[in-house]
Amino acid sequence: MPAEPDESEILAAERAHLAESRAALRRMREHAESLSADAAADRVSRQYLEALLDRRVAALADHSGTPLFFGRMDRGGAGGPDLPAIMYVGRRHVHDGDEGRPLVLDWRAPVSRAFYQAGPADPMGWRLRRRFGFRGGELTAFEDEPLDGAGVGPSRILTEEIERPRTGPMRDIVATIQPEQDVIVRADLPSTVCVQGAPGTGKTAVGLHRAAYLLFTHRERLSRSGVLIVGPNRAFLAYISAVLPALGEVRVEQATIDDLLGAPLGEEPAAVAAAKGDARMADVLRKALWLHVRKPEEGLVVTRGSARYRLAAHEVREIAAGLRETTRYGAGRAAFAQRLAHRILVLMERRGEAPDDRVQDQVARSRPVKQVLDAVWPKVTAEQVLHRLLSDADFLRGAARGVLDEDEQAAILWAKAPRSHRSAGWSAADRALLDELNDLIERTASLGHLVVDEAQDLSAMQLRALGRRCGTGSATVLGDLAQGTTAWSARSWKEVLAHLGQDGEVTELTLGFRVPGTVLDYAARLLPHVAPGLERPCSLRPGAGALEVRRVAELLPATVETVRETLARPGSVGLIVPDAEAGAHAAALAAAGLDHEVLGPGSGGTARLLVIPATLAKGLEYDHVIVAEPAAIAAAEARGLARLYVVLTRAVTSLTVLHRDDLPGELAA
Repeated sequence: MPAEPDESEILAAERAHLAESRAALRRMREHAESLSADAAADRVSRQYLEALLDRRVAALADHSGTPLFFGRMDRGGAGGPDLPAIMYVGRRHVHDGDEGRPLVLDWRAPVSRAFYQAGPADPMGWRLRRRFGFRGGELTAFEDEPLDGAGVGPSRILTEEIERPRTGPMRDIVATIQPEQDVIVRADLPSTVCVQGAPGTGKTAVGLHRAAYLLFTHRERLSRSGVLIVGPNRAFLAYISAVLPALGEVRVEQATIDDLLGAPLGEEPAAVAAAKGDARMADVLRKALWLHVRKPEEGLVVTRGSARYRLAAHEVREIAAGLRETTRYGAGRAAFAQRLAHRILVLMERRGEAPDDRVQDQVARSRPVKQVLDAVWPKVTAEQVLHRLLSDADFLRGAARGVLDEDEQAAILWAKAPRSHRSAGWSAADRALLDELNDLIERTASLGHLVVDEAQDLSAMQLRALGRRCGTGSATVLGDLAQGTTAWSARSWKEVLAHLGQDGEVTELTLGFRVPGTVLDYAARLLPHVAPGLERPCSLRPGAGALEVRRVAELLPATVETVRETLARPGSVGLIVPDAEAGAHAAALAAAGLDHEVLGPGSGGTARLLVIPATLAKGLEYDHVIVAEPAAIAAAEARGLARLYVVLTRAVTSLTVLHRDDLPGELAA
């Protein structure tokens, strides 16, 4: 009986398989580059084929620092004939070009599900799971896990991958997906999934990996209808931008809510924004738009040659009334002209004429029909309707009757109205109202799948705007009710899904992998005050020594010294400060000769040391986080304690809290 190979022999064999796989991937890319679109029948087809080939080449890129595979499964004796004897699982499929032999299976393939789900309770036909450790793209270690449960303890490689120091954009978690996360990732396309995730539970990564899984499983359908990722700000989108390309998905759009609805041109009090963001505004807008359709005071008279054809006012009124209940405003206006013209054609036929469709179109475009059309069903824009609604108290009263009370109407009415809709400084809340009106006028196009992160911070009207964009598709909704920091933050996921117009199951992730336990426990002191209904999260990592809370005499010198000490440790460093103090802290770091960047709302920083205004910290994570003056962060806004909860849960390895003033009572308790 041959002796079992030792560790060095196993490593050598696995490294040889990695080299063979990389060579095969290189041949696959070269083959894709050799393909030509010249055989296309026309110019449009050639451009389309060229774009497909370019995306195929980009998807086959071999990133030297990224492991080509991260796991292996060995089949058990009862595995069945459909399972390979050995299966390597990686970020993309790699096969031998000559034989078509699979060298690496894509993690999204159905058979790869076993790598994440198989265990002692259900080995799924497999005997052994092997994980690989890498450093700089080089295979350095392996770890075997018998699936019968014998001798299984915490995975050292898994823990090291989670704790590996990070700089720059967010990494994928494809090698560390846990079983409960994998169930969410592999939910089928028709299903809308809502994930309530505590800090560090990987909810953002789960949403991105679900998008990658759906693109793999429903490639043709989603390539036509599209997938969109919506994040809270540009800094967040820059942070997550590398995840999908690393998984081979290079054609997924990313946007903020302002990118979709239009950037705000003005600001308004939080109470006003909350009133405009209320879902009841949808009824007010619908009534306001349809109030522009007026009862006809006169009938319609059309002259054709020597003949005159007349419709009475009540007939015109019946046509308009019939369309109001069944169509959008813009389509109804066009249909109104055609129905008027059709009635005229009926009169012509009764006189023995034989008009065709061309005659109907001519009548629909005639001056008498246009005059009736403009008088009864005028052409309007969303901006015109909203400007009138917010500037005309009588018009607002008519549209809001039975929906908003007098105080609510007074809250949203402009105190000083701009002269026209062209000079209006539309706020973020106004942009959502304009989108609603635009949809009432002309239907909004729908995507195949929508991923919405930090969804708890969106108003009901903003959620309705996103719901229209997946009206014929599905969604992945991600967030944490405890991290709601806007005036209109959601209180329940049931309401969020209702505003999106989606039916879905809510899954709660409470086991954290990123945030150390001591840090999470410290931040969780705020939970009873910001989200009392949520289950208290816990961490897989105890995090002994990860938390330090220190009172200092002078904040800026203490912050500079703490940053200097922290930079001596490996990993990224995030200094999170009150927004108003970001400039002062940056100046102090510069005076001390410490290289850094200040994170801005328009982009993500790439430096190892970042100064982060507290309002931009959501969704980001750093190896080491230093929080300066928690009381000032909490006092800066109405939901400041929720903002502080966000800030305190950004650390992966260590959190240092520096304060000169007293800590908020809720945190110090």
